[in-house]
Amino acid sequence: MNNGLWESLKDNVTFVLVCIAVAVSLFVVAYIAEKLIKKQKGDTERILSTKKITMIGVFSAISAIMMLFEFPVPFAPPFYELDFSEIPALIGGFAFGPVAGVMIEFCKILLKLLMKSTSTAFVGDLANFLVGCSFVLPASIIYMFKKTKKNAIVASVAGVVILTVFGTMFNAIYLIPAFSKLYGLPIEQIIAMGTKVNEKINSLTTLVVFAVAPLNLLKGTSVSLVTILIYKKLSPILKAGLVQKRDKK
Repeated sequence: MNNGLWESLKDNVTFVLVCIAVAVSLFVVAYIAEKLIKKQKGDTERILSTKKITMIGVFSAISAIMMLFEFPVPFAPPFYELDFSEIPALIGGFAFGPVAGVMIEFCKILLKLLMKSTSTAFVGDLANFLVGCSFVLPASIIYMFKKTKKNAIVASVAGVVILTVFGTMFNAIYLIPAFSKLYGLPIEQIIAMGTKVNEKINSLTTLVVFAVAPLNLLKGTSVSLVTILIYKKLSPILKAGLVQKRDKK
């Protein structure tokens, strides 16, 4: 573990424990949902088999690497950037269920912290995890009911809507005030950074409406389109080992 991460952990023990509690809560929600759907469908396959855990590790590593590549967007201040690390998480959630999706999101953050530490006292890392789960978790739950292309589209649209609404409200209520306190920047100064990009941004509300909401909408839509385009081609490969195991029983 690098020294920067260790120091951040010691300085923010309470917040780290809150993050862990939130992650466990989302895992429990995903587990209960997946268990109920499996019971309804008569599926006796284990939620976390060795094959699934291996694939979760692979997808988490890919997602963590993708998280390191961020791109600025012209309609938002420079501290808001776009990344596509939810693609592996959504593909994993579709292929292996909502528990896998949440675990990929969580492991992605852990791996990113090991590679790059944290520059936001874990506030940004928690935000990334929560916003990612607000997209991947409902989408993978909906898709699990009926694994068809049409339902994949329905699941993705629902995920994008929830991501956009939750991400926007989360930024307004918690994230922006938290960053303001963390960096000692008045919220008015943060808003002013948004005004430089878009003159319509003149308050916290307009900042999240004109910058955060479009960013989340763009991210969710892009991730959904890529996933829908490549998932069916990847699905047989991802599930090959699981099918072979069931056939041997």
